[in-house]
Amino acid sequence: MLKVEGLNAGYGSVNILWDISFTLEDGEIVAVLGSNGAGKTTMVRAVTGMLKPSSGSVVFNGEELAKKNSRVILNKGIVQVPEGRQLFTDMTVLENLQMGAFNKETKAHFQENLKKAYEWFPKLEERAKQAAGTLSGGEQQMVAVARAIIGEPRLLILDEPSLGLAPNIVDDILKVASTLARNDGLSVLLVEQDITKALASADRGYVIENGHIALEGTAKELQANEHVKKAYLGI
Repeated sequence: MLKVEGLNAGYGSVNILWDISFTLEDGEIVAVLGSNGAGKTTMVRAVTGMLKPSSGSVVFNGEELAKKNSRVILNKGIVQVPEGRQLFTDMTVLENLQMGAFNKETKAHFQENLKKAYEWFPKLEERAKQAAGTLSGGEQQMVAVARAIIGEPRLLILDEPSLGLAPNIVDDILKVASTLARNDGLSVLLVEQDITKALASADRGYVIENGHIALEGTAKELQANEHVKKAYLGI
């Protein structure tokens, strides 16, 4: 589904990513792991068209997207839940969810997908008329995830979903992503600092260090890797 090869990107004259390559298949959850500042969010921005790579390839379902703008990439089915949620805080929960239906197809299916979103996250139905900015951090993350899924993604990118949240909320969000991957064939790119939770949900993973892919393997292989244990798991 997604094949990234030789991706280089940065800001101005400063290069952040160096020859990043990874793959993601249909219905697979792949974790991109690394500490703060390793280059994870820059990678996401390059994949989603928010940052133009200086070189490299981003192929999604056989189509090259590396030079496309973010709107084109969104319409192809790559939908991101951004780090920090980025909700419209003065708008209601329902209005934020409506923003997820961004084109003709998703607008036609909005009510059906809204019902599913309320089944995944029942608190959102209770808070539907409440301003998003008045919700707890966990509830806001639920809104951000539901908004993305209402956009009917083929690839869902979760950028630091655990940031600042209670573990049980993170578990709920990752459970929804895992269920959609297993039942609906949704592909999930999980970008995380919390390696323990990420590898508990992922099929495979890549570790980024200083803008390079340092390690890759199945979730079990990375959990057993001595470098991962020492550097990230404190074992």
